[in-house]
Amino acid sequence: MRYVAAYLLAVLGGSECPTIADLTKILNSVGIETDQQRAEKVVGELKGKSIDEVIAQGNSKLASMPSGGAVAAAAGGGSAAPAAGGSAAPAEEKKEEKKEESEESDDDMGFGLFD
Repeated sequence: MRYVAAYLLAVLGGSECPTIADLTKILNSVGIETDQQRAEKVVGELKGKSIDEVIAQGNSKLASMPSGGAVAAAAGGGSAAPAAGGSAAPAEEKKEEKKEESEESDDDMGFGLFD
């Protein structure tokens, strides 16, 4: 991902077709050593392609993927029915516990922006 980001930064900087040297310069400026094979792969795959077209193709592919919103809504609707039956307090406690766990696990996953 860092190589794609460096490629996009080079394009934003005015380079129509960034080279491996351009990617290396950008990555080295933030203290990242360049993996030659990965840089060659990114430059090779994007050579001769318009970044705007590549992004548009990616957006159309993402639009066809399910986002999971309907599943969350169905789960929320399903949990409302048992709550009406008199078990509202335990359901609320479970929701609070799950929320606390997810907040703790999302704080630091050990990933950096350029790792």
